Amino acid sequence: MKLVQSILTKNPCYTAGRKITVKGLMLHSVGCPQPKASVFINSWNSPSYDNACVHGFIDGNDGTVYQTLPWNHRGWHCGSGSRGSGNNTHIGVEMCEPACIKYTSGSNFTCSDTATAKAVAKRTYEAAVELFAMLCKQYGLNPTADGVIISHKEGHSRGIASNHGDPEHLWTQLGMGYTMDGFRKAVKAAMSGTSENTSGYTKIMGAAVATVEQMKAYLKGKNPSVAQSVLDMLPLYLSEGKTEGVRGDIAFAQSCLETGNFTFSGSAVTLDQNNFCGMGVTSNGLKGNSFDTPQLGIRAQIQHLKAYASTESLKNPCIDPRFKYVTRGCAEYVEWLGQQENPDGKGWAAGAGYGAKILSILKAITGTSGGASSSTEVWYRVRKTWADAASQKGAFHSLDNAKRCADENAGYSVFDEAGKALYTSQAGFTPYLVKVSISDLNIRKGPGTNYAKTGKYTGKGVFTIVEEADGQGASRWGLLKSYQKNRDGWISLDYGKRV
Repeated sequence: MKLVQSILTKNPCYTAGRKITVKGLMLHSVGCPQPKASVFINSWNSPSYDNACVHGFIDGNDGTVYQTLPWNHRGWHCGSGSRGSGNNTHIGVEMCEPACIKYTSGSNFTCSDTATAKAVAKRTYEAAVELFAMLCKQYGLNPTADGVIISHKEGHSRGIASNHGDPEHLWTQLGMGYTMDGFRKAVKAAMSGTSENTSGYTKIMGAAVATVEQMKAYLKGKNPSVAQSVLDMLPLYLSEGKTEGVRGDIAFAQSCLETGNFTFSGSAVTLDQNNFCGMGVTSNGLKGNSFDTPQLGIRAQIQHLKAYASTESLKNPCIDPRFKYVTRGCAEYVEWLGQQENPDGKGWAAGAGYGAKILSILKAITGTSGGASSSTEVWYRVRKTWADAASQKGAFHSLDNAKRCADENAGYSVFDEAGKALYTSQAGFTPYLVKVSISDLNIRKGPGTNYAKTGKYTGKGVFTIVEEADGQGASRWGLLKSYQKNRDGWISLDYGKRV
């Protein structure tokens, strides 16, 4: 990150000299098609500009951060709401926007050059992550704690900012895939100087992979005397999960773990409680919560999983009695449901390997067909991406056969039942040259911003790409020839031009 001080000493906000105790950081987007930070700095550094002043701008052309107020000065960046003003508590930073967008009404816009616009948005996002990581360290802030890092839009929802939709409106309409929840986690990773590779982890949010038939077959295989009432309620896991965007098959696997495959042997809850996840059993001897119907018990479990996995609002009225006790979004992955494996030490259960146990059950469920559990029944699907089901070339019980199919179709990968890419074909790939025109393009150890930086940059020049891959934070990643042996030197191809 390049940080340049350019304090707006003539702006009335600066000359007022009011200070704040910094309790948080607010991310903004300028709301007009102007990538140059200097334009705002030159305009705002005037005694007559008395309607706004922020602590910093991030240039859209090169990602340079310009500090325009001392960090502990009270800015004029977010207005106020029903509960006061974030100006009194939060540092405000503006990200500049692409020149190729044109606002039509409100926060809606058209874009004449999507590739360029995405590059600008990506550049400012990554610089903002580094800046906010620095500021969180400086002021002792926890970036994932409630209300510490928020957008202008979130500030309005909290009643401490005016009615704006930034910066989410920019990310959403450009299809960047960025969210404030993801931004906060990226800041936390940047603070530690590492970025945990979660590419192989299993997200709790998403569409179920297992079918009701597989769930029934698995359960009958583990518990032949299972009550018919239990079998009849299994579709509720998928329907309730779909409503909230939670993988219902993960919830079912968790119930199998918590209830001993619905034998309730050694469980603190009983079948008549309609509590299939041990909810409310916070210590030995407690009976836990009870629900009037199986559907309500499953709904509460789904809502509790959503509390851990997401910051999105519930679709149904909240019936989870413990929803309010969860730090929202603290366990995006099944692997993080166990407190001992969770990066923040938070999670559903204190026991070691809790998430791994759920995934082991889930794997057995998805490998079940026709009432028999067998590893030979696992399907390996060959697609361009897991989400692009229409591109599927075939499904195979044999992983080797699936790999051969992928090798025959350049750009295709082999996915397991959970959507994890097991193998990517490079068949037919021809190395090519790419020209990089910026000096600070990061080289990462893997194809994605979720991989750690090597600490090196390409510099300006022409480089040979020997492999491509999909990954977080860029439309496509390329492997540099000089890193081919260990496959540990990747760059975002959004910053290079093929020659």
